[in-house]
Amino acid sequence: MARVYNFSAGPAVLPEEVLRQCADEMLDYAGCGMSVMEMSHRSSVFQKIIDDAEADLRDLMGIPENYKVIFVQGGDSLLFSTVFMNLAANGKADYVITGNWAKKAFQEAQILGDAVAVASSADRNFSYIPDCSDLPIREDASYLYICENNTIYGTKFGELPNTKGHVLVADQSSMFLSEPVDVTRYGLIHAGVQKNVGPAGVQIVIVREDLVPDDLPGVPTMLRLKTQIGAGSLYNTPNCWGIYVCGKVFKWIEKNGGLAAMGERNAEKAALLYDFLDESDLFSSTVEPRDRSLMNVPFVTGDKELDAEFVAEAAKAGLVNLKGHRSVGGMRASIYNAMPREGVEALVGFMKDFELAHR
Repeated sequence: MARVYNFSAGPAVLPEEVLRQCADEMLDYAGCGMSVMEMSHRSSVFQKIIDDAEADLRDLMGIPENYKVIFVQGGDSLLFSTVFMNLAANGKADYVITGNWAKKAFQEAQILGDAVAVASSADRNFSYIPDCSDLPIREDASYLYICENNTIYGTKFGELPNTKGHVLVADQSSMFLSEPVDVTRYGLIHAGVQKNVGPAGVQIVIVREDLVPDDLPGVPTMLRLKTQIGAGSLYNTPNCWGIYVCGKVFKWIEKNGGLAAMGERNAEKAALLYDFLDESDLFSSTVEPRDRSLMNVPFVTGDKELDAEFVAEAAKAGLVNLKGHRSVGGMRASIYNAMPREGVEALVGFMKDFELAHR
């Protein structure tokens, strides 16, 4: 069976080249006679896998030496509370609410301490990014938190907020490694890899080392960043296979021009789809043009039954996982790094044909 064009928001499309490499090494990795799925995380073979993955990620992003990189488990949903417990030194933090994931992070922080929403785009169903040039950030807030790219609603921060000297924390899950990033502008970046980097089950945290507390009374050992950093992400058994695949993807990105090239290609792919949506008489974008994501593109016809028909017919044509999130409806095309331009061209072509057939 031919491979489909997979527009899923996550777990999502991976580079075919990487999948073939993983398949080739499934039974015997680097002559060790076993799969990465079978080997001990304490082995020298796996130690090299995780060391190489971190080194390649540092090279790709230009991560400074005073930032630590860890590969953890538990999903970003666990990191919502982990971040607050580790970085909210005085139990206070401020949040910008631009969708479900920022809202969930905020709600977790509220359970643990004093969290305040200093801006929100909920008034227009998260279809835009609020003005963050002069936020009412509390002077004693430990950090300002954003979800930089909104997977569900398809928005992205074009400019980072004015933090007024506060630490910036960003969930970059669905935009991670899609374009160049100045890591020094953040105190902490976290990302679930299943959107744009690897299989589900791994989260990457990049954190400035001076922000990591030495002691956290009352906080479980596994939820202390210092624990994971001190053990080199190997305090307990990590997702060895997931980290291995991420390492393959890092090398694939570097081979294909690095983050600058990824950013250019992603902008071109997104323009193909957005240009069609702006010209279409049937389909329309649900996001303010200046705040549109390059990774996640939601769109609608305005008729729920027609939306459902489109999703079903597209799947028959090999364009799968285009149904919008249950909280939004409509359609959503996630066009991550590994989605080839040909996939977006095929989608736009199908949309044109569908529109002609339903005039």
